[in-house]
Amino acid sequence: MTALTRFLRFVLAACSGWLVFFSYEPHGHWFSAIVGISVFYLALMPWQRWPGTDRPSAAFGGLLGFTQAAFCYLYLLPWIGEFVGAMPYVALSIFLALYGIAIGVFGVIVARWRFGFLAFALIYLAVEFCRSSFPFGGFSWVRLAWGQINGPLAALAPWGGPALISIAVALAGAGLIVAILQRGTQRWAGLVAAVLPLGLGTVAQIGVNNPASTVGEATVAAVQGNVPRMGLDFNAQRRAVLANHVNETLALRDDLRAQNMDVDAVFWPENSSDVNPFTDSEARALIDVAVRGIDAPLLVGTLTRDDVGSRNTMVVFDPKDGPGEYHHKRFLQPFGEYMPMRDFFRRFSDMVDLAGDFKPGDGNGVVHLGNIAVGVATCYEVAEDEAYRMAIRNGAQLLSTPTNNATFGFTGMTYQQLAMSRMRALETDRAVVVVATSGVSAIVHPDGSVSQQTEIFTADHLVEKLPLRDSVTPAVRFGKILEWLLVAAGIMLMAVAGVSARTRAHGYAAPRNK
Repeated sequence: MTALTRFLRFVLAACSGWLVFFSYEPHGHWFSAIVGISVFYLALMPWQRWPGTDRPSAAFGGLLGFTQAAFCYLYLLPWIGEFVGAMPYVALSIFLALYGIAIGVFGVIVARWRFGFLAFALIYLAVEFCRSSFPFGGFSWVRLAWGQINGPLAALAPWGGPALISIAVALAGAGLIVAILQRGTQRWAGLVAAVLPLGLGTVAQIGVNNPASTVGEATVAAVQGNVPRMGLDFNAQRRAVLANHVNETLALRDDLRAQNMDVDAVFWPENSSDVNPFTDSEARALIDVAVRGIDAPLLVGTLTRDDVGSRNTMVVFDPKDGPGEYHHKRFLQPFGEYMPMRDFFRRFSDMVDLAGDFKPGDGNGVVHLGNIAVGVATCYEVAEDEAYRMAIRNGAQLLSTPTNNATFGFTGMTYQQLAMSRMRALETDRAVVVVATSGVSAIVHPDGSVSQQTEIFTADHLVEKLPLRDSVTPAVRFGKILEWLLVAAGIMLMAVAGVSARTRAHGYAAPRNK
């Protein structure tokens, strides 16, 4: 390769990451991810019409893969730095980008194959799976699928979940550039690969939000109490947040009385009572005021402690029976809610002690507010496939994502998380009540649409009648198996690509230029 072509490929990889970033909320330009993957695959492909038939090496492909991912995540994840500063956010982005090296290395090899774009999509998914799983449970926040909530590919969610959507984006993107640049059979195959996922997504919308699965309705309310922004010490801040949610619940009560309405269930967000009501009588009294005032079961986010350790807990408070069922958060955020290898990482920075020491729960993800079976995925859990799938298998008729994103200010974090809840609604055929301490709270219907949402850092409440469903979608039933099969296929293709590259490097076969 010449210095000029190296530079051009590097620029293409950087532009690809930037384009993929714009598919995520709050931008939400779903098509930019497909274009971004097209540009990335172009950077990996042999440029047969360039003088000398320009072909990048596998090592340079690794650099391109790292560059593409780094440019995406450095734009996508600045919200992490709102709490811990720029250094940890940049370090996380760079670490996540290291997985892109594998996509680049094997992407360059398969791009030389006649129909290598098919293999590229599977390899992309396999690496995304590893990034979302390892180490310490991975970081699934950056999956390609989350940027597709506003496009036709989102309708694939009930059939295969985020994994099916991610592979559809990669396939459409790589196929698109092949259809544009290649000739003959390759062009037609690329065109099919580009168009077929979009066509299937359009057709799949017919099966989304099936009213036949509705077994009842419930009027629910989401309460966003907001947080004080300045002027209080830590303990006073926590009590002020609790008081805000009590006051907003009483405002909700007054609105309901004015309209001669009742609600079946009320949702508070994660950390709405950071003062443990089981050890603090004042906090318990405030919650009792809210529960008696609204006269409906109330799901409260609090911090508890048992023999195992500290828990991030959602507890049902009933106006008649008091505290009842609870959900201890199962899928904890590493380096936030707990610190893996704390002693080791403390050698590099004392900021590790900002991380909590919470212990994961082992429940089934379902609590009952009156007669309503509610599946709960607290904050970060919404990014994990198994959280809501487990809840559906255990009878959840309605879902809720209680979250506390006040720490992240006015960044895109809350909108990115809302997109995940919308995708989960589609995937599970359930309505989702998203309730945040400071916003955005929202009512999401089973088709992924948002009927109401609040503003950030505004005290508010939402009330709506929602369907209760008993359906079990293919994604809930078979999604994990499908993902494993696709990932296994991607790993096998990586092995084949590695063997073929090694064989050619030893001169056993001549490189194919066509």
